[in-house]
Amino acid sequence: MLHKLFDNKRSQNKSDKNSLMAAVGNTPLVRLNHHSELLGTNIFAKLEFFNPGLSAKDRIIAHIIDKAEQAGKLKPGGTIIDATSGNTGMAMAMLSRAKGYKCVLTVADKASKEKINSLKSLGAEVVLCPAAVKPDDPRSYYQQAIQLSNEIEGAYYTNQNFNSDNVEAHYLSTGPEIWNQLDGKVTHFVAAVGTGGTISGTGKFLKEQNSAIEIIGVDAYGSVLKKYHETGVYDISITHPYKMEGVGKSIIPGNVKFETIDRFVKVGDLKSALRARKMAQLEGIWGGHSSGAVLEAVFKTKESFKPTDNVVILLSDHGSKYLSTIYSDAWVEEKLYSRP
Repeated sequence: MLHKLFDNKRSQNKSDKNSLMAAVGNTPLVRLNHHSELLGTNIFAKLEFFNPGLSAKDRIIAHIIDKAEQAGKLKPGGTIIDATSGNTGMAMAMLSRAKGYKCVLTVADKASKEKINSLKSLGAEVVLCPAAVKPDDPRSYYQQAIQLSNEIEGAYYTNQNFNSDNVEAHYLSTGPEIWNQLDGKVTHFVAAVGTGGTISGTGKFLKEQNSAIEIIGVDAYGSVLKKYHETGVYDISITHPYKMEGVGKSIIPGNVKFETIDRFVKVGDLKSALRARKMAQLEGIWGGHSSGAVLEAVFKTKESFKPTDNVVILLSDHGSKYLSTIYSDAWVEEKLYSRP
């Protein structure tokens, strides 16, 4: 019932219950029949690309905008700013346009051309920043977002890595949806970890219903999150460039609630890409790079699942955003001869 209360609360804050904001959430949960057979357990996929912006990030931006308006932090004619690898930016560009706000996005230059063009098509100003620099470098997309938010009058920095509304959005919506869709029969929840909002909010809700549910975070080779979870050491020396968007970090976001996550699994660019491509062929489900990463993590830990388990994986976004990368044969062939 909690997710219904959230939906009603959000609808009351908008003049039109049929608005674009109201279309966010309540995405389907489907069983992956071929992969369930391959893995010897029950795999269910939460299809977040059924959101209007084709990703889970619609949830957090809809919630953040609502909260900012209520608090008077975002006013008519204002500008919404954040650092984003693509999907949060798409949600911001789409929903800010629907609400009449300007949108400025600092984007790492590893983002796909499709994503960048999509942001621009919705009227967002895109500031490309080098991905291969340290987070505290003035050129990084994190620092550029902060700088612009200080320079632009009427700007609101959504700060998705540290804004607790990110976690709350998934606690109030994604978690209850999954719980209700499986009638509470969830044994595992697996999600990519970037800003941390999805896994932390959803995981917190699920564990409150049943503390035995295992929450598994998916990290990238080249990211600091898994080591930090296991040792408490923030080791920037282990970072290196990688192609996956929305998986892993070179910083420790405040929205990654490590106490909620039971364990991390590391995955690489190429194998994750191949998993996404295989899922499209076997299941007819066209997921993005991080969707393949989550599936790869399940394969790497398949010995820990029982035939009676119900493993929920969250597929964050749609494959149409990756036509020039993971769904390009040339891109895959190039990756065969580079870092795994």
